[in-house]
Amino acid sequence: MPTFDIFSEIDNQEVKNAVDQAIRESGTRFDFKGTDSTISLGDTEITLESASEDRLAALVQLLEEKLVKRHVSLKALDKGKVIEATKGRARQIIKLRAGIDQDNAKKINSHIKGIGIKGVSSSTQGDRLRVTGKKRDDLQSVITSLKESDFGIPIDFGNFRD
Repeated sequence: MPTFDIFSEIDNQEVKNAVDQAIRESGTRFDFKGTDSTISLGDTEITLESASEDRLAALVQLLEEKLVKRHVSLKALDKGKVIEATKGRARQIIKLRAGIDQDNAKKINSHIKGIGIKGVSSSTQGDRLRVTGKKRDDLQSVITSLKESDFGIPIDFGNFRD
């Protein structure tokens, strides 16, 4: 039976490259002079800090531009609240989401069942979903339907087997 996997991954190297580019550009741009803006990358989060909230918003926009150029989906970002740091500075923590959590897996499973194609079933396997069907054309129509829907996370398809 033909199968394929649905997963949600981000390329950590591309995220690192985008953060490095944003750091370099924020160091040379005139509107960031004297604001002492910083971007730091952790394992699962990016921390941004600047002199004021409007400079922080510009820093977030700069980072998003670099991520888009590097083909990292902005749906993988979970932006936290802007919090006040020391000396009146503003800080924001952006978490990087990878994998399909249980809630989104249930949404995707119910969407696949809602399509109503006979012989197509899906099952959760860790942070991935495996879709099985009788015909290859049925699975391709499921992929098309999933691409048109928005689940709030970036989804990719792979491991297509006949």
